[in-house]
Amino acid sequence: MGPLLIMDLNTLRHSCSHVMAQAVKELWPQVKLAIGPAIEDGFYYDFDKKEPFTDEDLLVIEKKMQGIIASDEPFLQEDLAKEKAIELFKKLKEGYKVELIQALPDKNVSIYKTGKAFLDLCRGPHIKSTGQIKVFKLLSVAGAYWHGIETNPMLQRIYGTCFETQKELEAYLKNLEEAKLRDHRKLGPALEFFDIYHEEAGAGLVFYHPKGALIRTIIEDYEKKEHLRRGYQIVITPHIMQAELWKTSGHYDYYKENMYTFKIEDKEFVLKPMNCPGHILIYKSKTRSYKDLPIRYFELGTVYRHEKAGVMHGLLRVRGFTQDDAHIFCLPAQLRDEIKKIIDFVFDTMKIFGFNEVGIELSTRPEKYIGSEEDWQKATTALEDALKEKGIVYEVNQGDGAFYGPKIDIKLKDALKRTWQCATIQCDFALPKRFNLAYIDAEGKERQPIMLHRVLLGSLERFIGALIEHYKGEMPLWLAPTQVLLIPIKDTVTQYAQEVKQKLESNNIRVDIDMRNETLDKRIRNAELNKTPYCLILGEREAKQGQVSVRKKGSGDQGAIALDKFIEELTNQIQEHR
Repeated sequence: MGPLLIMDLNTLRHSCSHVMAQAVKELWPQVKLAIGPAIEDGFYYDFDKKEPFTDEDLLVIEKKMQGIIASDEPFLQEDLAKEKAIELFKKLKEGYKVELIQALPDKNVSIYKTGKAFLDLCRGPHIKSTGQIKVFKLLSVAGAYWHGIETNPMLQRIYGTCFETQKELEAYLKNLEEAKLRDHRKLGPALEFFDIYHEEAGAGLVFYHPKGALIRTIIEDYEKKEHLRRGYQIVITPHIMQAELWKTSGHYDYYKENMYTFKIEDKEFVLKPMNCPGHILIYKSKTRSYKDLPIRYFELGTVYRHEKAGVMHGLLRVRGFTQDDAHIFCLPAQLRDEIKKIIDFVFDTMKIFGFNEVGIELSTRPEKYIGSEEDWQKATTALEDALKEKGIVYEVNQGDGAFYGPKIDIKLKDALKRTWQCATIQCDFALPKRFNLAYIDAEGKERQPIMLHRVLLGSLERFIGALIEHYKGEMPLWLAPTQVLLIPIKDTVTQYAQEVKQKLESNNIRVDIDMRNETLDKRIRNAELNKTPYCLILGEREAKQGQVSVRKKGSGDQGAIALDKFIEELTNQIQEHR
């Protein structure tokens, strides 16, 4: 056979998903098929099967797939009239496929056939034949509600991946194993940063333990200082506001399924899912002059969104989270400069936290939107021009903008080159119109300002999850909840240990003492497991000479040093955000 010619890796993976479905049906004919798309890094297929798939089943499925691939069966496409397709899949007792076909607007539908009897509803494209699949691996099984709706049947989702070469597959699997070791859902609770699984409180709600709350506070303090330095004003808005406000903003019509609503004295209220309407009301609290603009409001605003149970995932998708949210009200002439300043702010912030690679997307007008097409075009052009003027390479994500405006999404890349959605810049002409926002221009006339919505880190919860996985739980010194652990060797140096602790604390260094009646090796090992950056070993010699014996995580014994010298060096590292 000649060289592999495929449209792209997604086509290869979607074809491999199709082969997996064929293998499952040949092994368990009673199983019902749902959907099986290609996804980032692989594919999945949802099946309705009474008994759960086991790890042993995955091996059996893989073996069956290898046989189908070895047979080099062609992917044969056929168009059928919608009614005929419904009749066909009803005869096959594939109810999920019938439901999918009924929802399609087209008069004809596409099916693909492989082997003697397997066929599937699919618009394609596929590779030429199954033999073009060279290397694949089935990875795991998870539950998934049909259409992601909790009241629908629970299906079994088999995840897999597929590559063109064995080397690529092995590299991916190695990366996957490393990702498991970095999983914030395991590391966070193990390091006593947070937990999220209190049945008494409800799903998707985060409880920060002292160490995690300290990390978050350090991040918040840094952000407040940087925002004030860059001309932002800090505001705080209520957590509940009347539903009428959200009807004016458009959220009630376009976002209600994600909002928590309730009544107080016969009036409907909303637990805020966004901060923007609150900032708008502050802007409207008095008359604004063109000389006042730009006005930049910043809030670490906690919001609440009704996420379905099936999509929540550690800190990455929760029901209550805090955004580093800002809204900028500016003149048309100021718009591009403000966008460029935000981009610079994002890049500077990501470097501070140790993320040096990012991906940029420009998301355009979705199907459901508010505002005029003319305003959307102006907003999109402003974002594009800012990116081009800064020489930034970006991709266009068609139709994925917010309902009120286009946006720039800045996705950071972690130590494993995975992408995390954090910063967003949204350009909005619509909400200023809906809320009748105005400023007085140089001629005394009322004009409408332009509004920029933006976050830098985005959800603090998601960002902390990304930090934990990026650093494998080993936070850089300036973020570490405990920067130094003191280990006195004997009870006779307890007093010296207390003196060292007091001096470190007076220099704003976070410190703890391990006074347990354990061996030195065991206490050092415990510090390693807790990811503590520095251990100071204190014995009688250190006490007499005013020194500390330093152990640095990952580097081992650093030798003895004068306490004042250690404090000086450590303070420099912290100030440099190392």
